[in-house]
Amino acid sequence: MTPEEYCRQKTAAAGSHLALSFLFLDPETRRAAEALYAFCREVDDVVDRPGEPSVARLKLHWWREELARAYAGRAQHPVTRALQGILPRYDLPQEHFQELIDGMEMDLDMDQHGRRYATWRELGLYCYRAASVVGLLSAEIFGYEDRRTLRYAHHLGTAFQLTNILRDVGEDRRRGRVYLPQEAMAAHGVSEAELAAPRTGPALRALLAELAGRAEDHYRIALESLPEGDRYRQRAGLVMAAVYRELLAAIARAGYDVLGRRIRVPPLRRLWVAWRAARREERLERRRRRAP
Repeated sequence: MTPEEYCRQKTAAAGSHLALSFLFLDPETRRAAEALYAFCREVDDVVDRPGEPSVARLKLHWWREELARAYAGRAQHPVTRALQGILPRYDLPQEHFQELIDGMEMDLDMDQHGRRYATWRELGLYCYRAASVVGLLSAEIFGYEDRRTLRYAHHLGTAFQLTNILRDVGEDRRRGRVYLPQEAMAAHGVSEAELAAPRTGPALRALLAELAGRAEDHYRIALESLPEGDRYRQRAGLVMAAVYRELLAAIARAGYDVLGRRIRVPPLRRLWVAWRAARREERLERRRRRAP
């Protein structure tokens, strides 16, 4: 199996919204995006699979060293060998990959030491490391001419992460993780014990609605920041945004009942939303090219 085939299988196995958006990329860009996403999956799996946090830290340290080897042309793992192959073509800052690992270590701090985020600002740092840097790396792969596109990528990554946090409140609590900021929980009168309940109570529902509103604010800022000239190249992110916002709407329609179940967008609906978003970007691009 080649490194590229390994990354393709890793991406397909995840069954994510991101993998769906890759269907609208040309083959070369898709291979680069799959290498990036496969790396994200590898380091995310280190902290999400059951095991000792101390062992997970050792594994993340190995990935830090492996990144350095990849940038030096000496990668060992199939994923970093695939990344190594695309580095000459794309400007992918090594520090962004290192910051992603920093974000994974923040999860380990939660697992090992019961860490909680005191404020929305602290949660924002986690979202930046766990997701926004992936958006910035993706923007480099997709291509852009206007640096305002990086602001779009930053906010879009945060929006995705906040949506994931909202969807997984109950699941995360069962694993001992609470991402909701302590200041927000106190303001709404929500205790951690309420996150273990089978249904969402009124106070928690109000807090989750605030979280959803913050996610929507980041989607809005992202889309307002994206220059028209870069929209078509960034269409994979826009497709993903459409699917994620559909998920956000589904969670709201369900009354933020996320404690005992994981709300999903049905596969056919997800595919329809993605196709519709891609078609919209194609129409906008044709119109932009015809404009005088």
